[in-house]
Amino acid sequence: MVRMARRTAWIAVGAVALGTILLGASRSYSPRATGVVPAPSSSAEGRPEDHPAQSVGDDSRSRAFRIPSGQSPSLSCEAARAVVAQARAQLAYAPDSVDARSFAEATADWLDPYGLWSVAPDTPLAASFARRAPELLSDLEGKGSRNCAAARALGAELVSWVNELRAVFDDALARVSDAEDPQTAASASAFEGATVTRPARALAATLGRRIGALERELGPAVHPYAERARDRYFPALDSDGWGRVVLASAVRAYVPTIDPHGAWAPMDEESSVYEVDLEARPPSRLWEKSERTALGVKIESGAEPPLADGDVVLSLAGVATGGLSFEQTEQLGLAACDARPTVQAVVLRPGEKLPVTTWLDGTDLETPGAADEGDDLPVERLEYGEGDAIVVTIHDVRDDLGEALTRALLRQREQQGRAIAGVVLDLRGNGGGSTDGAIDALGLFIPGAPLFPMKRRDGSIETDRAPEPPAVDRWRGPVASLVDGDTASAAEMIGGALAAYRRGPTVGSTTFGKGCAQEYLDDDAHAGTLRLTTLLYALPDGTAVQHVGLAPTIRFPFGPPGTIERESGLPHSPPSWRGPDVRDRAILEHVEDGTWSVAWPPHGGNVGPCKDSEVCRALRTLGLGAPTARRTVRSRPTSGR
Repeated sequence: MVRMARRTAWIAVGAVALGTILLGASRSYSPRATGVVPAPSSSAEGRPEDHPAQSVGDDSRSRAFRIPSGQSPSLSCEAARAVVAQARAQLAYAPDSVDARSFAEATADWLDPYGLWSVAPDTPLAASFARRAPELLSDLEGKGSRNCAAARALGAELVSWVNELRAVFDDALARVSDAEDPQTAASASAFEGATVTRPARALAATLGRRIGALERELGPAVHPYAERARDRYFPALDSDGWGRVVLASAVRAYVPTIDPHGAWAPMDEESSVYEVDLEARPPSRLWEKSERTALGVKIESGAEPPLADGDVVLSLAGVATGGLSFEQTEQLGLAACDARPTVQAVVLRPGEKLPVTTWLDGTDLETPGAADEGDDLPVERLEYGEGDAIVVTIHDVRDDLGEALTRALLRQREQQGRAIAGVVLDLRGNGGGSTDGAIDALGLFIPGAPLFPMKRRDGSIETDRAPEPPAVDRWRGPVASLVDGDTASAAEMIGGALAAYRRGPTVGSTTFGKGCAQEYLDDDAHAGTLRLTTLLYALPDGTAVQHVGLAPTIRFPFGPPGTIERESGLPHSPPSWRGPDVRDRAILEHVEDGTWSVAWPPHGGNVGPCKDSEVCRALRTLGLGAPTARRTVRSRPTSGR
């Protein structure tokens, strides 16, 4: 994902609203969930050896996820405070105060990967978290007790509660009946989703019965996996050990509380903070969809051979999978693809009476996008006036968008027949992605242009410049962008920069308004990865985006109005910022003196047909002679919250 030849930002529109995070969806990120600038390590020592440093100019994947340990994430008091202090200091804006009640709910949610310990309806911990949240907050921020006493007190209560659940599990394990079907026990999903309604005692009993049924059916072959799962569901920790687990969960809750686009994850689960699918060369996965069962991980779809859909993975790369968190399960599926030498997998396979051992040779796994160009952009060529319009649909801003867009346009220009009248970038519903991808794409239309001023907390401003691709790759003809309320972040950059340079209009409605970017940082505790909002950006003419969005050059009502979400509605989101005008006057002169043909030609009533009728309607509006060389005037936004 990281192209260190230029500092890169991921700025997909942040996110899940804070309230959703606090109500239990904190383990999943929407398509508008992150945006990040991979930055140099924030510490002098950097990552351990199993997290190799990113090399300048390296085209290959710059990072490999490590095989997770299977242990519950934990932090010392000192380490937790270091991560919180780093997040507060490097945030692009002064953080708001944290609501103790919301923080308590989020901490309890992150603590419990199963619905056993702190979020089940019968847990005695809920009231304790609410009562001790102010003290826990104070400890994290370095204002409270020296040894984080609140976390240790919660840890003491967890010792008693988990011991009780372990006894329930052991009793069910010993009393398993013939009615318990081994196939169901092996493959049935064991855990609920974001909302937990099942009592912890009932879940503990279910886990005991299912694992007991498998031990009875398969005997000693599964006993080691059963023991490992039991140890994870019911860790034999003392109050200090549980206190460290509480502190890791508290840090995980704290960061998105002060930054709705932020996150922290330990190294065993750091893949959860990255938008790996938007990388130029996304990592391979051993499966696309899986479910955690009582004793392992069932592959629902997309299994990488020799694994198969329906397999229940008991062990992978030497790690028993029973009792892994969702985040560690996902990271294991990614990390095993990179592991060298070959990786062993032990699976329960339908039709087999005993576990099957197989080997995955990592050298044979193919990285998506590395060997072919199968992820090319959808392109529609349709009649427009005396020529054709090229409509390129961009669903998200991948790191390699510039390359993909170059290929798409070159293929269209090489076709025989009607001339290309103009290019339309369909950015509707595009939640953003990589600033590197946005900047490279803009180089095709405004090569060499200074682009987005970006401001840090200390007031320093940095500005990237669009690349200057070969002349054959550039498009000097008319271009326009289609936008709507779900167009956000890096997608807003593309449409906004073309409009700011008067290169091409935006057509649609006011966009989402995410004018901030996040960086991936090694945390100062050397324990994990931070995703943190560290930059506010403006358009090349200085116009604010954060909390404002793009006011389209030509208003057009795409789709039903519905309920509109905006960046300005996210609690604790960064304030708005208006930057300096960094536009290159020579490029503006190229637009004004006709060096580049930017005015959309009239269509004479000949448009389409289109796969999407709204695109045809928008093109008819675009070709009516509406002004396209000048953006609509907007009032200067007031400062944000």
